[in-house]
Amino acid sequence: MLPRISSAVVAALAGALCLTGCATPSDLDLTLQHPSQQGKFVVRMDPPATGPAINQMHTWQVRLSARDGTPVSQAKVAFDGGMPQHGHGFPTRPRVTREVSPGVYVLEGMKFSMTGWWDMRLAIQSGDVSDTAVFNVILTDAGLTR
Repeated sequence: MLPRISSAVVAALAGALCLTGCATPSDLDLTLQHPSQQGKFVVRMDPPATGPAINQMHTWQVRLSARDGTPVSQAKVAFDGGMPQHGHGFPTRPRVTREVSPGVYVLEGMKFSMTGWWDMRLAIQSGDVSDTAVFNVILTDAGLTR
């Protein structure tokens, strides 16, 4: 017969494991603008002006340009992401819905369900050119860490 373990002990152990196993890497790139993985595009993620809050829907803008700064229009931009340390995605299905001006795309359906490290992955296709971009954000109760 197994000994009984109180729920307080289980909660304490789970919290300790998360603190040790969920420590955010100290070398994360938290910039919201950088070249895509292969350098084919320059990508910028613009959070909502008020900043994203936990458990609230919000919209971001994705700004896409060529290396020379020319806006990239009519691109297809797919979105994925989540919490790498927790092994889960977003609680919603964020997606790029439209281009509102040359090279400026709307990413709707964003919702962070908890504080911590989140990654946002973009797959970009413009004509026969494709590349990816990854952005890391750390969300605290006070907002995004920069």
